[in-house]
Amino acid sequence: MAKKATNKKENLPMEEVLWKACDALRGSIEPSEYKHVVLSLIFLKYAGFHFEKRRQEIINDGLEDFVDSVEFYAAKNVFYLPEKARWSYIKENAKQPNIASIVDKALSDIEKENKPLHGALPNNYYSSLGIEAEKLGSLLDKIDGFDSILESADGNDIIGRVYEYFLSKFAIKEGKGKGEFYTPKTIVNLIAEMIEPYEGKIYDPCCGSGGMFVQSMKFVENHHGNRRKVSVYGQEYTKTTFKLAKMNLAIRGIAADLGDYAANTFTDDRHKDLKADFIMANPPFNQKDWRAENQLTDDPRWNGYDVPPTSNANYGWILNMVSKLSANGVAGFILANGALSADGTEGAIRQKMIECGLVEAIVILPRNLFYSTDISVTLWILNANKKARVVNRNGEEIHYRDREKEILFMDMRQMGEPFEKKYVRFTDEDIRKVADTYHNWQREGHTDTYTDIPEFCKSVSIDEEGGIADKGFSLVPSRYIEFVNRDEVVDYDTRMKELQEELTNILRKEAESREAVLNVFKSLGYEIKNQL
Repeated sequence: MAKKATNKKENLPMEEVLWKACDALRGSIEPSEYKHVVLSLIFLKYAGFHFEKRRQEIINDGLEDFVDSVEFYAAKNVFYLPEKARWSYIKENAKQPNIASIVDKALSDIEKENKPLHGALPNNYYSSLGIEAEKLGSLLDKIDGFDSILESADGNDIIGRVYEYFLSKFAIKEGKGKGEFYTPKTIVNLIAEMIEPYEGKIYDPCCGSGGMFVQSMKFVENHHGNRRKVSVYGQEYTKTTFKLAKMNLAIRGIAADLGDYAANTFTDDRHKDLKADFIMANPPFNQKDWRAENQLTDDPRWNGYDVPPTSNANYGWILNMVSKLSANGVAGFILANGALSADGTEGAIRQKMIECGLVEAIVILPRNLFYSTDISVTLWILNANKKARVVNRNGEEIHYRDREKEILFMDMRQMGEPFEKKYVRFTDEDIRKVADTYHNWQREGHTDTYTDIPEFCKSVSIDEEGGIADKGFSLVPSRYIEFVNRDEVVDYDTRMKELQEELTNILRKEAESREAVLNVFKSLGYEIKNQL
């Protein structure tokens, strides 16, 4: 990870300096609006910095006649900015009483000039908020203050880091019942390290602010892969979150097809014919009334399965993803624990998926990972091809064994470290341990590299005695992973002697205290007769 840039005056990471700048907005707007106000301004700063840099390159190449040609910027993944949309112009006018209108006009002009940003930027947003010009100007000054950092060696990633930091902070601040636009980074890292999205099509049917795509690209870069071999497809229902996603991806230089507008994945599928190599998702937990009773009953996504019930969308999300998997596709997604053992229609769907060999791994996660809820959740890994095969991935030849009749169960509830007082996040070591265990289990030679470990992992056959079929096709990990009964290994004689000594000391101290109190009262002439 790039070294944290700091502000010399306050000696704080730049992300924290900017976060403190949000205090200037307190009392002016609703807290839920902070992220939209601040993140759009960060985007303007980012766009302005890279525009000026690219503009100078064009001039230095002796191509002054093309400094206003959009194509010369797009070719380098840089957004073309009309004169009054440039950061230099906004900064010069930061103290003007109409600064809100100037910012709105800049965002509108940028969107018109750059196709990838269609529908991504706020429309007439700042003017409608009624923020005091002085407060907005002060915030612009704060954001303007990290020019030198952008020019540093790791400056190209600074804006992305700041954007990501703000997304997480806003999600934490909005808390339970909100903040669903953001999936904590360590969860996304865990999914990426397990399913390894090196190349091909990546899909997220409920992409939020785009974190799955950002971390997928980071995974590719960290493992020396080629970003150009990855294409991104997604969809998001909430309009404001859709805009956050498009901005987030634009800042990272990630080209993505999120559809032309925010849309409901179930009723307005923007990628009907997509077959994805990798799916990463964190669908809304236990979503109720996701379709009407007579709606989507003959949807092709449920082909071969029962129609998911209206009472809970969990299996609607699962079957949507199953329908999008390519012949060798792998999916990693988060669901509430109830999906592991739900009966009725959901149980029938789960049984069919298991019998078809789709379910590869189930990982139970700790509580308090998410900022929007504290319910228990599970990571599911589905794999459309669990047969023995040889794959060349990122220059490595991988020999997979046949796992069609097996499922790996893992328990991460004892892992993680405290974060932001009341939350938990995974360490790099946690993620590495789980990913390595999973990959060792998948591959030839697993008898030497993988072993069942009590309270951590267990490989279970579908058909074996006491296996998954025998247990009603339940996927609850605790029904399979061995747990240690620590009471059975207690040396009772030793323990009783320890308790005897502890109790003797307690009674002795109590007697000494009692005697001392009696002596005090006796010395004062008020002797208390000892009745015991």
